[in-house]
Amino acid sequence: MFYREAGQFKTSYEADQQVFPILQDKIGIGAILIIGLVVVPLTGSDFMITSIMIPFLIFSLATIGLNILTGYAGQLSLGSGAFMGVGAYACYKLTTIFPDANLVVLVLLSGFFSAAIGMVFGLPSLRIKGLYLAVTTLAAQFFLEWCFIRVPWLYNYNASGAIEVPERTGFGGIILSGPAASPLTRYFLVLGLVILITIIMKNIVRGRVGRSWMMIRDMDIAAELIGVRPLVAKLSAFAVSSYVCGVAGALMVFSWLGAAEPAAFSINLSFQILFMAILGGLGSLVGSFMGAAFIWILPVLIRFGMPAVGIDIAAETVEHTTRMIVGALIIFFLIVEPHGLVRLWQIAKEKLRVWPFPYV
Repeated sequence: MFYREAGQFKTSYEADQQVFPILQDKIGIGAILIIGLVVVPLTGSDFMITSIMIPFLIFSLATIGLNILTGYAGQLSLGSGAFMGVGAYACYKLTTIFPDANLVVLVLLSGFFSAAIGMVFGLPSLRIKGLYLAVTTLAAQFFLEWCFIRVPWLYNYNASGAIEVPERTGFGGIILSGPAASPLTRYFLVLGLVILITIIMKNIVRGRVGRSWMMIRDMDIAAELIGVRPLVAKLSAFAVSSYVCGVAGALMVFSWLGAAEPAAFSINLSFQILFMAILGGLGSLVGSFMGAAFIWILPVLIRFGMPAVGIDIAAETVEHTTRMIVGALIIFFLIVEPHGLVRLWQIAKEKLRVWPFPYV
């Protein structure tokens, strides 16, 4: 009743294959964009924008990057945090070499360095897969972490070993990074890039390249027999995935943290992104946002929600409770619903199509 496409006729192939063919989907996406572009900037506090919305968008982008590789191409990776670090350090070096360049351009360029590194470590995927490939990407994680610590050139020989974001302007003198950058400016910068990259990724996975990834994921031998080149498909998946993770890493430092040490891109970050992809749903861009929202916002809800109902809770208890809940939900979804939260949303939409009538 609320989600029926009856009466919405398609008169061309392009209309039938558009990203949002149903009117209700277009209305929903429009409402989400209005909330993100208008409601949040007008009503959100600096704490909400800086501590909730900006990291949520960055982690959503990183989860999209991992989903491209693991969800769509079927290549398990445990090095997402390191690839984010490559993007962050590359953007830091680019701001040093090109101090007058627009920060948005440098952030987008930093992803190419991460893509190149991702392709190098993706070469073993031509011979191995599954758990063995995960071990290879784990080795990439540890090697890149070592580089972040032991190569002083990457952090401009800073005595602290950390990268500190310089102040950069753009778009007519607007301060985009550094301590003087306002939360709203950084939020709109992150939101704009997330929307742009999400649209590009959506069109890629719906096209020839995305279909080749999914064929490799489902049955690589059969895909090769019908003309899909595993070399091109797997390395392109690693390149695109690493590029998105690199951009997310650059935004993480330049638009959120302001400074970062190598520990910020540790294996814990890789596992956190993997958990977001699993909970949200592998092979779904919408699931990437759902998983990131759930895992990042859950501690905030526990921290402020429990005292609201009269239950005092310490900060360390919030962290432990969050880990227990996330761990239990991962086990639950892997057993009951492997496609994650996005599948529950799909089931809800199917039920709305026939409500209030039961299934026949």
